[in-house]
Amino acid sequence: MGSPVSPVVANLYMELLEQHALASAPLDCKPRLWKRYVDDILEVVKEDQVDNLTNHINQSDPTGNIKFTYEKEQEGTIPFLDTLIVRKADGSVKLLVYRKVTHTDQYLNFQSHHPIHHKLGVVRTLLDRINSIVTEEGDKKQEEEKIQQALSRCGYPRWSFKQVKEKMANKQVKPKTKKDSNNKSKGLVVVPYVEGLSQKANRIFRKHGIATAMKPNNTLRKILVHPKDKIDPRSTTDCVYEMPCTNCNHSYIGETGRKFEIWLNEHQKETTRVSKTKQNFTRQTRKQSSSEQSKSAIADHAVQQNYIINWDNAKILCKECDPNSRHIKESGKGEPAS
Repeated sequence: MGSPVSPVVANLYMELLEQHALASAPLDCKPRLWKRYVDDILEVVKEDQVDNLTNHINQSDPTGNIKFTYEKEQEGTIPFLDTLIVRKADGSVKLLVYRKVTHTDQYLNFQSHHPIHHKLGVVRTLLDRINSIVTEEGDKKQEEEKIQQALSRCGYPRWSFKQVKEKMANKQVKPKTKKDSNNKSKGLVVVPYVEGLSQKANRIFRKHGIATAMKPNNTLRKILVHPKDKIDPRSTTDCVYEMPCTNCNHSYIGETGRKFEIWLNEHQKETTRVSKTKQNFTRQTRKQSSSEQSKSAIADHAVQQNYIINWDNAKILCKECDPNSRHIKESGKGEPAS
C-alpha cells in the first residue's frame, strides 16, 4: 500500500493534468467552459462530444489512477457544489441552492445544550448562502421561507430569524473602521459549555480583553460512538501508577515511560527473588540484610515487614507523556511504601 499523497501535491497534479488534457483535446470536443473545484468540474461542451472528451481526459493520465465520470444536464438543470444551475426559456441561466435527494433538513435543534450563538450561527449561515448563491429575488424569498419552515421544525422561534436578519442588515450598512490596538484580544480561551455558567465566564474574560470559545462537553457521539477497541489499562505507557499493600494503608507510587504491565511484572519478580533469598538466610546474614535495599522499594516493604502486596488492585493514577511533568505528578501523589 503506497504512502498517502498530500492535498497540495494532489491538487498540483490535477492542475497539470487538466492543462495537458485541455491543450491536447481535439477541436471537436474542446470545452467552451471548464471550471474545477478540487475534483468537481463544471464544463460546457457539445452534447454529442461528451463521451469523446471524457475518454480523452481519462487517457491523458499516464498513471491510470484518475478516472473521470460525468453527469449530464437534466430538464434544464445541473448541480455544481451547493449550486443548482437552471437554464431559463430565453437561454439565460439562474442559480438556486442545491440539495441532494437524501437531504433531511435536520439542523442543530434549538433545545439542544449549545450556546445561543451556535444556534443563531445556523440561521446566519443558511441566510448567507441565499445571498451568495441565489440570483433572483423571487427565488430568494422562496428559499428563505423553506429555511424558516425547516428550522421551525427544529424548534427555532421567529425572533431568532428577526435578530439574525437585523444584525446582517446592520453589518452591511455599518462602515468598516480600523480596530483600536487597545481593544485587541489578548488571547483565546476555550471553555466547556454549561448553560448559565459559561455566559458569566465569557463576560468576565471579555472585561480583560480575552476572547472565549465554547464547546459542548458531552455529546451523543462521545457517549455512543467508540470506533476503536478499548486498550487494556495495563498496556498503558507514560503513566503514574499506584500499588497498594494488603496488610497496611501504605501504597507505592511510581512512574514509568514503558508499559505499566512490564513495570508491574518487574516489581513482582524482584519481590519474589528477595523473598526466596531471605528464606535461605541464617540468623547472622538476615540481620545484615535488614539494612540493605533491593532494586524495588515494594520488595523491601513486602519482605522486611512480611506483608503482601495487592498486585491485582494496582492501578494507573494518570497518564503524562512529558517525563518532567510525570515526575512532578508522581511526587505530588504521595510517598512510596516503606
